[in-house]
Amino acid sequence: MGLLLGIDEAGKGPVIGPLIIAGVIISEENSRKLGELGVKDSKELSPKKRQELFSKIKELSEDFIILETSSKQLNEEMEMENLNTIEIKKMGEIIDSFEGKNPEVFIDAIEANTLKFKDKIISHLKNKKLKIVAENRADQTYPVVSAASILAKVTRDSKIKKLHDKYGFFGSGYPADGRTIKFLEELNEENYNEIVRLKWSTSKRILEKKKQKGLGEF
Repeated sequence: MGLLLGIDEAGKGPVIGPLIIAGVIISEENSRKLGELGVKDSKELSPKKRQELFSKIKELSEDFIILETSSKQLNEEMEMENLNTIEIKKMGEIIDSFEGKNPEVFIDAIEANTLKFKDKIISHLKNKKLKIVAENRADQTYPVVSAASILAKVTRDSKIKKLHDKYGFFGSGYPADGRTIKFLEELNEENYNEIVRLKWSTSKRILEKKKQKGLGEF
């Protein structure tokens, strides 16, 4: 019985909080059980259901890995590379971490050109002969990718709660969230590099407004 590896991320777009990428290895037999449990794209599940499935997925899996990249780390890494390149390299790290298991790999592609995306993934792998399926919205098609999306989403939600507890409530952390914008406008600039993604146009704009306001007070 072969092994399947699903990979997905949570938190690519927010201006606040970490990027989480999860990989889960599961046997073909147990992969069929995922559907019976109600595993599907994490965005289609309630927080309570995701939390329930989080433990069940880990029990069914042969192995899993969850990579966290904080906003501070992203700020440093994005001085040299764009976000897609960073994600692709980390996905490659996940695949390489299961070296020797030789799974069939399924990835929720983060670029529209899935063939080029797949080639980029392969370029970072030790074993370039692995079978890789990279598709947009793969989390809606392949249960093993849905499982990875749930691990990533539940982990990110937990990290966001801890940030709320430490820095105050900021909503979802997405630029379209008015609560997030209000928080950024009021946040002490000293804390920006800790939790805010400085390369985002939203944070750049708000920091510039803060700077102009500060100059106007002199």
